[in-house]
Amino acid sequence: MSRRAKSCGLTLEVRSVPRGWSQVIDRALGDPPRAEAPHRAEVPQPGRDADVVVQLESSREPFEVHGLTPLTRGAFADGRRVVLTDACASGLDLLVEPSPRAVSVTARSRPGPSHRALRLVAPGRTELLWRAALLQYPTLWWAGVGGAVPLHVSAAQVAGLGVLLAGPGGVGKSTLVAGLGPDQGASVSDNLCTYDGAMIHGLREPRRVDAGPVRAGRRSMPHGRVEQPWDGTLPAMTPSLLLVLRRGSGARPSVRPVPPVVAARALATGTYAAGELRRYWAFAATLALGTGLGPAHPSIVGESERLARSLDCVEVVLPARPGTSLVELVDRAEQAARAGRATNPGMTGARA
Repeated sequence: MSRRAKSCGLTLEVRSVPRGWSQVIDRALGDPPRAEAPHRAEVPQPGRDADVVVQLESSREPFEVHGLTPLTRGAFADGRRVVLTDACASGLDLLVEPSPRAVSVTARSRPGPSHRALRLVAPGRTELLWRAALLQYPTLWWAGVGGAVPLHVSAAQVAGLGVLLAGPGGVGKSTLVAGLGPDQGASVSDNLCTYDGAMIHGLREPRRVDAGPVRAGRRSMPHGRVEQPWDGTLPAMTPSLLLVLRRGSGARPSVRPVPPVVAARALATGTYAAGELRRYWAFAATLALGTGLGPAHPSIVGESERLARSLDCVEVVLPARPGTSLVELVDRAEQAARAGRATNPGMTGARA
């Protein structure tokens, strides 16, 4: 039994899902529970080999590290493979084996007392650590080996425009994307993307919404959120508009063009400040050291600057109370960008 999904511009395949992990994987990929989607195909479509292959083993034995060189605490390698013990404090041990065309990740669950305690008091946090170590970080790293960089942005296709939402955690990016109706556009990602110099690729994950009255029957996550499966998403898009969000105190949103350097700073700082990526930097650096593949650190600042220079960049000050739609913001931002290009071309990116 396997799952296959598009994530970060790559084909991710999860094989041999042990008993008890099936729903964890479904939730991590933003899929409906199996009872709600009994006819979902689980056999990968032929014709395209997976780029990232994840296999969960039921064994609780540690991976053999004899003959491997210690890299850092809990990490061992021989240039061809890397063993990570308690990867990202998840209670999972990983064996990472890259090849010229793909990376294989074999995982064994080996929780200790602290992991079990965390799962009892904060099961949502435990699940976030599992999906980061098992699915998200290996996929982000392999995309980075191919030259892409991670960005903490929400993304959607709205009125024919590829729209990126940048800003600090909690500003409202996910809420705006979640409120996009099927006749208004299509979501690309809730929270994390990769940028390859041309396209924005969504990282496969569930959408997060404020708990409100829907908390019942949904798994509670940090920051008063619950997760829901997507009705449908686009795996990638060509970006054309960057909205830099911040929260205001007024009754209505306001928009104004901003220079690309200001927008690039929001992209880079938001990415580095993201809690979802807090453990990623050490994870990627360890794999780069152990395999000789990929950068020791992705070029977040440089790629953020390159991306911002290619887009219309508009600051959006959100009203104090939620309720503004993404469609309205995009329309107003487009008008502001056109006016900015006419009066001061240096205030916007390269898009004409």
